[in-house]
Amino acid sequence: MAARLLPVLRFVIKGSLAGAAVYVAYDQGLLGSGTEGAEALKKAQAALPPAVREWTSYMGWELPRTPNFDFSPSDSWNKGVHTVMSALSVAPTRACEYTEEGWKYVKDLIK
Repeated sequence: MAARLLPVLRFVIKGSLAGAAVYVAYDQGLLGSGTEGAEALKKAQAALPPAVREWTSYMGWELPRTPNFDFSPSDSWNKGVHTVMSALSVAPTRACEYTEEGWKYVKDLIK
């Protein structure tokens, strides 16, 4: 009986952890727009170093200072979206150009 229950229990625990992670990400605004993600990142950057300092002092460890990152997820996201859209907009033209070059190459091989 216990052998049959163990896989089900594992599945329930893993599913619960995954669901909780998605809920926390949604609740903190990580699944929203780029600006909401940037605000959540700023909150995490403000809250994480004191928590790590407290934990390391409790454990008796000393960690090096964390580096500062000047990174905006919303700017990077927008740049990526613009790059992908511009590549998709020129894709038909480039496909025609490459097809013409291919036909010219094949014709030169046949001659």
